[in-house]
Amino acid sequence: MNYFALPHRAVMIRGVATVALSYASMGIAFGQSMPGQPPEDALLAGVQYVPPAFVAGEKVRTPESVAAALVQDLAKRLVLPGQTVSVGLAKPDDVLAAGKARVLLVPVGDPEALAPATRMIPTGYSSGAMAIMRNDTDIKTWEQLKGRTVCLAEGGRYSGQISARYGAVEKSFRAPADSLLALRIGSCDAAVHDSAILNELIKLPEWKKFSARLPVRDMAPLAIVISSSDPLSRGALSEVTRHWADSAYLQKLTTSAAQDIAFEVYLDQTVTDCH
Repeated sequence: MNYFALPHRAVMIRGVATVALSYASMGIAFGQSMPGQPPEDALLAGVQYVPPAFVAGEKVRTPESVAAALVQDLAKRLVLPGQTVSVGLAKPDDVLAAGKARVLLVPVGDPEALAPATRMIPTGYSSGAMAIMRNDTDIKTWEQLKGRTVCLAEGGRYSGQISARYGAVEKSFRAPADSLLALRIGSCDAAVHDSAILNELIKLPEWKKFSARLPVRDMAPLAIVISSSDPLSRGALSEVTRHWADSAYLQKLTTSAAQDIAFEVYLDQTVTDCH
């Protein structure tokens, strides 16, 4: 569980100044849990995975999902202190009924499966499982991953699925940057991550040789899920998601994440090459 108060920063992307949430600074802030109990009015938000707390001296790593960043912005716009808690793959209805979270920001593949007393508000962000490989790969279908080494991020939405569905040999890493570095140096045949971020990543010139991909699987919208009886369900959350759409916030967030991951890989590969 992490209590947070996160800043925005101006970042430079290929010479163009843009204001966006920095995933790198987010990772540091998430690792700094506040002492004592969080305020009673904190926005307790459940996400599939909360990365481990940052420890001084460790490498800063961009997380697999944008959910935590959206919780931060949601809390800021609602003028509430925010707190995240990992809920894994638990059913949203069960998490809310048990009082483990006030709201959830999770992928919802089957909205009709939610209980009638639950309200789902799409954030406007959708993604699925995407595999990328070297351009000279002989892997052309998901089924051809059988017996091949596939790199993923721990706690990610697809961890365990690729092995179970396709017979791949999974290698789990702390974060997408570590997984993608392993792909670049030949430790993996493929890397599977969030399709929205990978689609941005492979647009970069330095990823041209690793832009072979398999069709995206299991697309699902990232949604806010909340009890219909909660006052926040009566318009406040929808107003925030409308702002995200009008300001292209989600696209900026995705682009920033891809840029940060690419930079993290670059730094590590440069150090590796120098040795």
